[in-house]
Amino acid sequence: MPARPMSRTPTHIPFFLRLGKPLTLLGLAGLAGVLALVLAARWLRAQTADHLPVVVATADIPLGTPLEATMLRTVPWPPSAWPQGAVADPGALVGRVVRTPLSQHEPVLEAKLAALGSRGGLSAAITPGKRALTVKVNEVMGVAGFALPGSLVDVLVHTQTELDRRVTDTALSKIVLERILVLAVAQDAARDSTAPRVTGAVTLEVSPEEAEKLDLARSVGTLSLVLRNPADAAPSHTPGARKQDLLALAPVGTAKQAAPDGAAMTRPRRAPPTTATPPGAAPAHTNGAAKEDGAELIRGTQRAPAVW
Repeated sequence: MPARPMSRTPTHIPFFLRLGKPLTLLGLAGLAGVLALVLAARWLRAQTADHLPVVVATADIPLGTPLEATMLRTVPWPPSAWPQGAVADPGALVGRVVRTPLSQHEPVLEAKLAALGSRGGLSAAITPGKRALTVKVNEVMGVAGFALPGSLVDVLVHTQTELDRRVTDTALSKIVLERILVLAVAQDAARDSTAPRVTGAVTLEVSPEEAEKLDLARSVGTLSLVLRNPADAAPSHTPGARKQDLLALAPVGTAKQAAPDGAAMTRPRRAPPTTATPPGAAPAHTNGAAKEDGAELIRGTQRAPAVW
């Protein structure tokens, strides 16, 4: 029996030698990942090296809320996009009152804060130089509840002028105020809701002159709110609407013609009724002959020919 040739390939290879190549590749991959991480971190530090801290809100902050340290934090901000009125120190904002709602991660700007020393509540949300005045509304006058905080409305008054009360019963509807900001609906001043709310009172932000007009308007007539688009800034100059305009009637007084001087206006007299005389009967006469035109004298329920 011939002898089998001996193979030069080793029949047994150690385990660590068989894993040597995969481990080497794995080590090289890990080293490359660490190197990429170090380079990325160095690049990010270089990019944010000149950034400045900006105070932002850590959560949504409603209107009229005094700021606390837990509501604020700082984030790096590029100088080229630095917001006007931004603050870098959170401690300088503690105790300040928010006059407009803030969203999470939104920079806290000086324009969105009330003046130093202001207390929380609706008064902090009033623009300097403005006033807050509440008017009574219902479902119809309040635009079915769609006049929400932050909306802009026109104020419409329905009344009668003194001349109308003396001459005729003509009503007048007129827009007296335009682009009035709704501060609150009842006791709710939050502006994050879009669901309609039907209440009995709406608080409006007006100037002192507008407050005087609004107070007078609600005392002489009925107020209605007219919702308008915030992007519509064009004023509307209208003379008001009267009943004649609504029904396309002629103005009062044009149908009557003036009488000549010294002459009194008389109403045309209807022809008096005539009484038929039976055939062969002579006309009745009382103390004289009746006039040929058949005139009669009526007293109560009795009628008699007029005699001259």
